[in-house]
Amino acid sequence: MAVDGNWNLTMTTPMGERQAALTLLSSGGTLTGTLGDDGNSAEIFDGSISGDAVNWKVSITNPMPLTLEFIGTASGDSMSGEMGLGPMGSFPFTGTRA
Repeated sequence: MAVDGNWNLTMTTPMGERQAALTLLSSGGTLTGTLGDDGNSAEIFDGSISGDAVNWKVSITNPMPLTLEFIGTASGDSMSGEMGLGPMGSFPFTGTRA
């Protein structure tokens, strides 16, 4: 599954829907890239890809310091899954290729 490239994510959060830009690059089973919104950008880490399963983490500081954990699947020009917000639980996300 080629996930390389730019994606537009919609994340459901306790503060409502948030939009973010995701850039992914896969190499073997490793996934790297950046996630950005509202002028902020962060490197993803612990990223992996296996078949159509994609997983990555990103640390944010706004609105509070938190590590987000994304677990999902990608198929063609769309992806979906769950975004873990630590003690606040998990929330759905969707993405479309930009």
